[in-house]
Amino acid sequence: MLVVLDSNVLFSALISPYGAPHRIYEAWREGRFELATCGEQLDELRRASRYPKFRGILQPHLVGLMLNHLHRAQVVPHLPGKHEADDSYDTYLLNLADAVQAHYLVTGDKRAGIIRLRRIGKTSIVTAAAFCETLRI
Repeated sequence: MLVVLDSNVLFSALISPYGAPHRIYEAWREGRFELATCGEQLDELRRASRYPKFRGILQPHLVGLMLNHLHRAQVVPHLPGKHEADDSYDTYLLNLADAVQAHYLVTGDKRAGIIRLRRIGKTSIVTAAAFCETLRI
């Protein structure tokens, strides 16, 4: 099963070891599913992890470790510009999920609108909690 994780799910995995995002991240590291990412997401994680709102919440060494782990994922170098999200920062997620024909795009951002799409191409768009149910974790 191939999955795309929204950056907010990845950050949440680092912030709290008790929530669904952390269980998902650990399940990927244990090989329960394959993960796809892209240069845009890796850049976003590096940039956003330095935002003032994350100071004191995200530990830089854990962000660095996560970025190193993400290089083991399927990294797509160039994405087609086929889809547009209401939030332009999420457009790459839709294009990534569609380009790799991911089974799931997991997001925690209910306000951005991508969760309301429910599907992009062959990809189901689900919350972290719903994906945990799928994985039975």
